[in-house]
Order: sequence, then C-alpha cells, then structure tokens
Amino acid sequence: MELWFTEKQTEGLALSLLVTRTLHRERTPFQDLAVLETVQYGRLLVLDGVVMLTEADEFIYHETIAHVPLLLHPEPRIVLVIGGGDGGTVREVLKHPSVEKVVLAEIDERVIEASRRFFPTLSTGFTDPRLQLAVGDGIEHVRNHPGTYDVILVDSTDPVGPGVGLFEADFYRMAAAALRPGGLLAAQTESPFVNRELIRHIHKNMKEAFPFRRLYLAPIPTYPAGWWSFTLAAEAEVNPLEPRILPGLATKYYTPEVHRAAFALPPFVAELVRKE
Repeated sequence: MELWFTEKQTEGLALSLLVTRTLHRERTPFQDLAVLETVQYGRLLVLDGVVMLTEADEFIYHETIAHVPLLLHPEPRIVLVIGGGDGGTVREVLKHPSVEKVVLAEIDERVIEASRRFFPTLSTGFTDPRLQLAVGDGIEHVRNHPGTYDVILVDSTDPVGPGVGLFEADFYRMAAAALRPGGLLAAQTESPFVNRELIRHIHKNMKEAFPFRRLYLAPIPTYPAGWWSFTLAAEAEVNPLEPRILPGLATKYYTPEVHRAAFALPPFVAELVRKE
C-alpha cells in the first residue's frame, strides 16, 4: 500500500508526495508538527498540514531570503530572524563574517528541537556562539528591541495561526523601529500566482513604515504554484541591483546574477505592487 501526503494549497490545487515513513509527529502548544520521509524530496517538515521545507529544495528559499538583504546592507552586524525555527535562514546568515550576532525569535521551541533531530544540514548554526535563541513571540521581540538590528528577516509561516500578526501594519511599524539607521527588512510574501490579493495587502500594510519596498522572486518547487515572492523593505531608497560581492560565499542557488534577476518582475507580478 502506498502512503501519500497531500497539501491542499488552494481550493483547486494540491501537492502530493509519496511517503516512505513518518519520522515524527506531535501536537505542540501552537500547531501540528510532522516530519516525513518522501521519495521525491527527502525529508519534509509539515506544520498544520502545510509544507514548510524539504531537504531537496530548502536551499533556494533560505539563500534567497538571507543573502539578498545581507548583501545590500553595507555591514550587517546584528541580525534578527523571526520564525525560521528549522535553522536554514540562520545557517545562511552565519556565512557572513561581518555578522556578530544572530537572534532567532521562534515561537515554537518544538520546531527547533525537531530540526536539531531530523534536519542536521539545516540546524548547523544552532551550535554557533553568535546565535542567541529567543523562544517566544517575534512581534513582542521587535516591540521590545527598538534601534537594535541591522537586518530583520521575517521567515514566517503562512498568515494563519501563530504567523498571522507578522503580515499586519502594526508589526511593520514595530519592525521599522527595531532597525538601526540604514537597516533592511526582508520577508517571505507568498505566491504571485495564488496569493495575489495577499501580496497587495502586505505591501499596503508596509507602506507607512517602509516607504521603499521591492518585490523579488525565486522558484520553490514545493510551494504553491512553484514560484515564491519576497519583499525587501527600508525607510530609505536602496539600489537592489548592486549587491556587495562576498568572496568565498558557499551557495547552491544564490549568485550576484541570480540576485539581480530576482528583481526583474514580469508585468503581471509588477502590477500587484505598482499602485502601492
């Protein structure tokens, strides 16, 4: 008998993966957490029935959310990652020698523990002395740390459950206040195919706190429709097409050329945020 995991991504779209075994499942204080072994993509992390990452394609997402803003900042030293309890974004941030401290604000400690156990290639940064774990609400964390960070990375779940407040205007105002002068924020902002109104909503909510906003894209095979958006935001104008070059940066997806191409938006995507 074959066992398939199916994520219903929209009312008319689903992703199914053939599963060889269930490695772990639990109900945490916040969500249902499962780790599955799949034929196509290796190990799979699922929260509340939604694919968070797979071993096969996680590097695209984590390199894109981390290196784009970090290489647009002249010298990122203090970085906050909100969500991202799997450790993939932290792993990428710690590749930057200018970074002195990374704070991981993850509300669900059980995600961190599951990653330590089942995703060793993602959780390598958890032993780095530059990492500070701040288990708790990321919204409260930014509220309590004004003027602290050079870069904030919002590596959130979808806007449901624990992650819903990370897409609202109040959070963006607090995040802007938590940045040092010249600071940057980057956030995952969902699918330009199936979350079009949500992307408009996010950019509208960002508008007051971050006058400068630029959408950028990357292909994530296991996310809805296979194409994902991120938003770079700042209080002042930034040239997103001139990243610093970091010699020796080990990546499997990110390059300066890929960085620049990520900001080349097809017209149907550009129109989502043109008015905002």
